Parts: sequence; structure tokens; C-alpha cells
Amino acid sequence: MATNEALRTPTLDVEVVNSEEKVKYKEKFAFGLGGLGEQLLMSTAASFLMYFYTEVAGIAVAAVGTILLLARILDGVTDLGMGLIVDKTTSRHGKARPWMLWMAVPYCLAIIVLFTAPDFGATGKIVYAFITYTIAVGIIYTATSIPHSTLISTMTKKQSERGQLAVFRAIFTYVGVILIGVLTMPLVSVFGGGKQGWVLVAAIYGIIAMISFLLVFRWTKERNVLATQDKEAIVGPSITVSLRSLLKNKYWFMVTGSLVMINIIIGSVAVTPYYAQYVLGDVNLVGILTVALQLPLVIGAFLMGPLMKKFRKHHLTLAGFLLTAIGSAFVIIQPESLLIVSIGRAIAGFGLAAPAVAMLAMFADTTDYGEWKTGIRNDGLIFGANSFGSKVGTGIGGWILGIILTIGGYAGGQATQTAAAISSIKIGFIYIPLVFAVLAFILLLFYKLDKLYPKIIKELEQKRVNN
Repeated sequence: MATNEALRTPTLDVEVVNSEEKVKYKEKFAFGLGGLGEQLLMSTAASFLMYFYTEVAGIAVAAVGTILLLARILDGVTDLGMGLIVDKTTSRHGKARPWMLWMAVPYCLAIIVLFTAPDFGATGKIVYAFITYTIAVGIIYTATSIPHSTLISTMTKKQSERGQLAVFRAIFTYVGVILIGVLTMPLVSVFGGGKQGWVLVAAIYGIIAMISFLLVFRWTKERNVLATQDKEAIVGPSITVSLRSLLKNKYWFMVTGSLVMINIIIGSVAVTPYYAQYVLGDVNLVGILTVALQLPLVIGAFLMGPLMKKFRKHHLTLAGFLLTAIGSAFVIIQPESLLIVSIGRAIAGFGLAAPAVAMLAMFADTTDYGEWKTGIRNDGLIFGANSFGSKVGTGIGGWILGIILTIGGYAGGQATQTAAAISSIKIGFIYIPLVFAVLAFILLLFYKLDKLYPKIIKELEQKRVNN
């Protein structure tokens, strides 16, 4: 339980606002806009980077899968470090907002570098891809996404407001995913195709992302933070103590585990261009497949606000995973039919809306549970560990996909593929989402924090009054 030391009030003034103040619509809009900025790097990479590496840069698919996995594991380590850094960041603007300002320009440059393919020879290309991917995702994206995620906890302590913030972020995130899926390939063609086309598209995405993050910094406020901090409080508990407290947070483990499953599914989305080209016969169908998945997700995200007022978040998430599994299985009926595939993707996309929205708010709730359980509040570390799970999951998804394609004998840059290679593409497209949606559903059956949460908040408020 909480200790007096962990909850004492420090003494160095910083800028804060009333934690009970209502979060304004402009702030919710700006917070959501940050989700769009994030996807201009992550969704573009998740959907097209494997295709870019194999078809444009000329890197073998097995090497690409290994690059994605190793880089994401290293990336996960930086997530934990960034979470600790955010927890110890102090400025008059708060502890999370300043990072949105500091990282806006580097984020723009990271997107451009990621989709640049210098001709360094076979080994040089692999080294360049590994280094740039690790820097872009492991450092630049991490230093932006973790502070952005932490904002949902520091902007307000109200569950209802956190739920609304999660809705705004989900809507902007998946609108961004739709636009990226629909526009990327046509824009690459408009700008001349090949390496030139990809660099110019990356530059456009980078500029939009930079503007998005600057607006997040300008238009949001941090409310749920201590009003003052002294030097000792800034130092805070040791890394060992912080990590030990995190390991006692069983609900964080459950949500993180489910998040890993989601991101394995997201990592498998990288197979979509291959599926469109070699199973459906036209790579430009990527846009239709993206809309089929993401538009229902956006519609579902709009519905999540009122639904979370009537139902517990983890119940909605369980239902969402079940729908995702059903939608994935639906494609088995006729995997070469664009209509059947689109319907299956739509069902799966609608199902993904619940975990996409609710799980961000669930992570914020686990910060309160962790403070109640151990006396140590680690917003940044928890969201850093959250990001660790996300990236490792996506890396595992890409690695699994690379292994499956390699076993199937896929050869990049070919006009046609063998029957075995096409079968491996179908496995990546259909069965990875199906299997991991079922696993996530099983894991979250044990989540009970929604029921316990009112008691936790009441006791935390009383302890803060007493201390």
C-alpha cells in the first residue's frame, strides 16, 4: 500500500492547473491530433516498410523480418528508459508536453530517413536499414509517443475524461491509418515511383507530423500532476524500486500482454501489399483493404464514448477481440474474393475499435492501481513499458511474417510467386490475426480492475489528504 514518503508534497514550484478542471474540446482535439502524427511514421512503417525494403531497396525478406524483430527488441529497452525520463522531467509546461515540442522536427526527419534507400550494396543496405529503423522507431518515435501517451494520465484523473481522450486519439489514429493506406501507393506513383517517390511522400508525412506535435504542445494542459517538486522528489525512487513496483502490478501485465497480441496483429498488416498483389492480383487494392479494415474501426471508436459509460472497458475489449477473430476467420470462406475479404476485414476492424480505445484508458487506470498497491506512481514508466509491449509485439508480428514467407519460398521483386509462397501470404493475412485475437481474449478474462477502481481512487484521495 502507499507510503507517506511516496505521497508527500514536494516544494519546487512548477506550472500546473486545477486537476478537477474540465478538459476542453480543443485539448481533446489536439491530443487526438498527436495520434495522427504518430501514425504518419508507425502506420506507414507497419504497412509499407517491409514492402519498401523488399521491392524497392532490394533486401531479402528473411533479413527484413530479422531487422524488424531485433530493432524492436532494442527499441523496447529505450521505451523503459524513456518512461523513467518522463517521470523525472520537470518544467513549467509539465513533464510530458515539453517532449512534443522538442521532438517535432526530429520526428519529421526520421520519417524521411526511414524511406530513403541509398545503394550501399547488399550488406550495406541491411546495416543502413537496421540503423535508421532503430533510430527512427527506437529513439525518435519513443521520445514522442511515450510522453504523448502519458498525457492521458496527466491531463486528467477522471475516468470519463480519460475515456474521451482515448476516443479522440483512436479516431485520429485510425483516420490517419486509412489515409495512409489509401494515399501512399498512389502518391508514390504520382511522384515518379521508385526511391524518389517514396522520399517525397515521406517528406510530406514528416511535415504534417511535425505540425501535429507542435499543436499538441500548444493546446494541451497537464492537470493530474503534483503542484510542486523538490530536488529529492525529482530524483524519486531508484530504477530498481520503480521496476519492482511495476512487477507487482498484475493488471498492467494483463493489459500489456493483450497489447502485445494486438501489435502482433498490427505487425502482420505488413502482408497486405503482398496479399493485394499476389492473391487478389492488384497491389493498388491495398487502399480498399485498408479502408475495409480501418473505416469500421473509426466508426467503432466513435461509439466507444457512450459505450464506455454503460459497460466496463474490459468487457467491451473482450467483445472486440472476439469480433476480430470472427472477422479473420470469415476470410477463409473465399480468400481470393475481394468482397469476402473486405467483409471479413470490416468485421475485424469493428472489433479492434474496442481494444484500440479502451486499452489506453485501461493503462491509465493501472497507474492508479500501481500507486495504490505499492505507494509508487510511475506514469512514464508504465506508459514506457506499454510502448515496449507495443513495439516488441509489432516486431514479433513482422518477424513471424518474415519466417512464414521465407518458409513459403517468397522471392521479392518477382511478377509471380509459387503456390507455396501464395499460401504463406494467406497464412500471414488470415491466421496471425485470428490466433492472436483469441489469445488476447483469453488473457483479459482475468482482468477485474474496472470493478475495483472506485475503491482505489477513494483510498488514494484519502491518503493524499492525510499526508
